[in-house]
Amino acid sequence: MTIRFNNLDSTTRDYMRGEVNLDFENAKVYYSKFLKAGLKDQWDDLLLSAVNDHDEAWLEQQIGANQLLVDSYQKRKPKGGFTTAKVPYTAPQTLAEGEFNRFYCRGLCARAIEEGKMVQVYRGKEVAHARSASETMIGKVVDPKVLLEDLRVNIGVDTALGLPAGPNSGLTIKLS
Repeated sequence: MTIRFNNLDSTTRDYMRGEVNLDFENAKVYYSKFLKAGLKDQWDDLLLSAVNDHDEAWLEQQIGANQLLVDSYQKRKPKGGFTTAKVPYTAPQTLAEGEFNRFYCRGLCARAIEEGKMVQVYRGKEVAHARSASETMIGKVVDPKVLLEDLRVNIGVDTALGLPAGPNSGLTIKLS
């Protein structure tokens, strides 16, 4: 099931593209720890293509079809040393949804600032077990300037404001 992005249109995509290019220019693109060595350029191309013409489901499919992620990785044991662990089978979905949603949120915030609007949190994808922290965010109106700065500074999964609320939360934003 894909995320329902209420304001994903050509205008928002233009702002999203600007945000991706800003990360390219500043060398701030998020690269998953599971990304195979030597495939950063391919990831960059797929991410930009998703932002331009596709969605997070397409990006997830491309991650799998192009075998961008490793099968296993070294994981630290609690009592010291390392073990080999399998990459979660959900890794392509988590990466695709997380990054596409993050750039959607950034692009929509930039658009909202330009249009003098606020943004509001909503659940764009149903989840089996909603976190209580996510539930309390639904309906919250957020200053797009503050959220955009937070998303630009905190690349990857965790942001100070908790939006888009971590991997697989199903939360995103819309113009308010």
